[in-house]
Amino acid sequence: MSNSMVGFDMLPGDCVSKILSFTSPADAFRSSMVSSMFHSAAESDVVWEKFLPTDYKDGVSRLITPLTFTTKKELFVCLCNPVLIDGGRKSFKLEKLSGKISYMLSARELSITWSNDPMQWSWKSIPQSRFSEVAELRTTCWLEIHGKISTQILSPNTRYGAYLIMKISNRAYGLDSIPSEVLVKVGNEICHDMIYLRHEDRKKQQMECMFYRNRTEVLSKRVIEGTEGISNERKDGWMEIELGEFFSGEANEEVKMSLMEVKGYQLKGGIIIEGIEVRPIH
Repeated sequence: MSNSMVGFDMLPGDCVSKILSFTSPADAFRSSMVSSMFHSAAESDVVWEKFLPTDYKDGVSRLITPLTFTTKKELFVCLCNPVLIDGGRKSFKLEKLSGKISYMLSARELSITWSNDPMQWSWKSIPQSRFSEVAELRTTCWLEIHGKISTQILSPNTRYGAYLIMKISNRAYGLDSIPSEVLVKVGNEICHDMIYLRHEDRKKQQMECMFYRNRTEVLSKRVIEGTEGISNERKDGWMEIELGEFFSGEANEEVKMSLMEVKGYQLKGGIIIEGIEVRPIH
């Protein structure tokens, strides 16, 4: 054992707990394996209350399913898995190693143009979603999705990414003929890009390309040429497309996030929206 570790072992347990509370959850997890004294100190509520959000009591009161815990560490570990809040319309979790906050806004928390028109959008329950409802696009010529969140409920001084969580069905059509505009805005900071909503059915995509070829050549002149965004597959079986990044500072600011394809005026359908996730970037 090193001299520095011997020195720590000579300190009172509550003093070690106080020191650990100024580190990180990752450090506390590691320290608990050093010695029995460190293990006891690292289990203290003094440590884990510091790693919980300052308003965690309010967050716990908004859970739709109560959690069972006896210590602050147990509560922290419970919150490292997504939990539903606010009537099941939002999902909340903490990152295990950093304690940083993530949120997912369900489709019902978003503003989706014409989503109340059953001819254009369908609201349904599917077992793959954490939320009770998702929105499936039947057909529209105007795809416009907006979400917003306050930086006050996020971790301060943290870089975040916003992601549209979705699936593209085998029946999808017209989604990737021209790019969609994605945007994240906080105050004067704007992150803007153009992305394509791609589906995996390559044969169908080639046939659509032939069908829409002439129309696409015309439409492409109306849009700003941008990079082709890539949809990534998630561990939960959904796909995600990055809408943009932003910085959550000390001030309380509103984050506006959107995806739009409103310039082509062509019919499109087959995208299933679960929500928008906001999580720290490493």
